[in-house]
Amino acid sequence: MAYQDLSDADPAVDRRDAVSSSTTVLVSRRESFNAAHQLHDPGLSDEDNQRLFGKCANLHGHNYVVEVVVAGEVDPATGYVIDLKQLSELICRQIIQDVDHRNLNTDVAWLEGLIPTAENLAIAFWERIREELPEGLAYSLRLWETDKNWAEVRDRG
Repeated sequence: MAYQDLSDADPAVDRRDAVSSSTTVLVSRRESFNAAHQLHDPGLSDEDNQRLFGKCANLHGHNYVVEVVVAGEVDPATGYVIDLKQLSELICRQIIQDVDHRNLNTDVAWLEGLIPTAENLAIAFWERIREELPEGLAYSLRLWETDKNWAEVRDRG
């Protein structure tokens, strides 16, 4: 096929406002951290904790992945829903710097009293992230505990 001159192409293809203002785009950023935890309810005996949580009642660690998804319209001036560098910095500031290479049961003040299941951690992380996101962009947070296990939190509204 011969080279085709595109100089006469539809000008709407090249316009910044070609994306409809009613189009919602999902964008995500992943960050990772390593941490130890123990699933343990202090109100239960060691035997009951072992029965309830199995081997996870023992102190162990994971290579976690946090994925934050935002949803919104593309800004015609930048082409972004959100600057992913800013989203990365937010995730690192609000979560990663406090939990990386820590014991989640004892070393993170804002997790105190929480049984650090993937579900509980995802909720705690979401609460720290969503209020810091630009208005209307918060969509979801998914926490991968292993390559097979994850928990995801979304606002219902």
